[in-house]
Amino acid sequence: MDSQAEPKLEIFFFPYILGGHLIPMIDLARLFASHGVKATIVTTPHNVLLFQSPILRDQKLGYDIGFHTLNFRSEEFGLPNGCENELTTTNGDMFIKLFMAAMKLQDPLGKLLCETRPDCLVSDRLYPWTADVTDGLGIPRIVFDGSGCFSHCVEESLRRYTPHERVLSETEAFVVPGLPNKIELKRSMLPDYVKAENGFTLFLNEALEGEIKSYGIVVNSFYELEQAYADYFQKEMKRKTWHIGPVSLHNRSNIDKVERGIKTSIDEHSCLNWLDSREPNSVLYISFGSMPRITSAQLLEIAHGLEASNHPFIWVIGRILDYSSREKQQVESALLPVGFEERVTKSKGGLIIRGWAPQLLILEHPAVGAYMNHCGWNSIIEGVTAGVPMITWPFSSEQFYNERFILNVIRVGISMGNVHWVPLTELPRVTIKSEKVAKVVKRLMGSEEAEVLGMRKRAAEYRDKAMRAFEEGGSSYANVDAFIAELKSRRKNQNGHL
Repeated sequence: MDSQAEPKLEIFFFPYILGGHLIPMIDLARLFASHGVKATIVTTPHNVLLFQSPILRDQKLGYDIGFHTLNFRSEEFGLPNGCENELTTTNGDMFIKLFMAAMKLQDPLGKLLCETRPDCLVSDRLYPWTADVTDGLGIPRIVFDGSGCFSHCVEESLRRYTPHERVLSETEAFVVPGLPNKIELKRSMLPDYVKAENGFTLFLNEALEGEIKSYGIVVNSFYELEQAYADYFQKEMKRKTWHIGPVSLHNRSNIDKVERGIKTSIDEHSCLNWLDSREPNSVLYISFGSMPRITSAQLLEIAHGLEASNHPFIWVIGRILDYSSREKQQVESALLPVGFEERVTKSKGGLIIRGWAPQLLILEHPAVGAYMNHCGWNSIIEGVTAGVPMITWPFSSEQFYNERFILNVIRVGISMGNVHWVPLTELPRVTIKSEKVAKVVKRLMGSEEAEVLGMRKRAAEYRDKAMRAFEEGGSSYANVDAFIAELKSRRKNQNGHL
């Protein structure tokens, strides 16, 4: 068959319905479309609306990309119509119902795949049942969950060797065995489903089985960032992987960087003008992701600590939920100290954003000198790509593992000191005091000590490596093309072509 007459490779992308999963999967689909693939994003109606602008721009550029919507049964689970991601939940119960409703997408997805027979399904790890669906249809399933290899290696070591079961207290440190670096954790940092089997343990075991059965895994990272763990993941854990990130680098224009799903709460021009007036590396950027992380008490301590640090900052204050109240309703207004916003705006150069911020634009600005975050992988890879050192403040999920990667492997950050894991449906039980906040900020933003200078140097080096990996001739670019070539070869062999 003439190669020009060969039909396009068609890949379906099926993201889980949390912002931290949707955004990188959308970037991933757009990346593959730019390499000549027909990309179809399978998601729910409300999430289509969030992401339609960049997809329309790609279509105008001639890329073969679009959406297929699946009906989301929100009302069946007691959720309001249109509640299709965590941004519209107001308490932990709603978050659990959202998860249950998402699992009901199995039948409509199976019907769609049976009717369309794409060449490949890229599925979020949190849909383990897609392994059975694709196996029955002979469609290769690729796993994508937006995280790097390191956290998976830690998970596997804990599963194999259970070192946390041999310590005497929650605060006693232990070494995670078998890894390329010395990685220490405490029991208090581990998820509850690791320390004792519960319903989510069984679910993650299903996800692991689905991962093992799958054709392979695409990773939102680049080989040069976590080389030893990429090798460990493939050789020790026997996973076939392609490092194709950082996928956020596919957003090259300012409008793409701004319109990554949720509409920003601040005009990007006013934000950039504010940054333009600041000295290079002088501004601390603070954001804890799309999930509620901060209690009202912690909010006050952060505010006092920032003011005492005497360093300019941009602080993104997301939703503040009060899970201790009987109704678990959303706190309507963020409680900052009286006069705080006015004082820092005038005297310390503080900018407060309530809601959603143009994060990529902010991080890449020369005025930004550090990034305080919750150690979600999207935040980490975007911070690495921007070349800024980080203040780590993990709360939940695999975030404490990711913190070890920042502190002990690539060594570009300082910890705020939180050691207490909590479920996504709960808020932290421990409040870090303002004095600690101020101390850590001053050290990273104002110190000239050799360790901090080394962090800045390494952060800049990883930024340059990320850029090279993603461009033509780089490792990630080559992996995208290699992945596409392998799927095309598989299709030819299945069709009986030589």
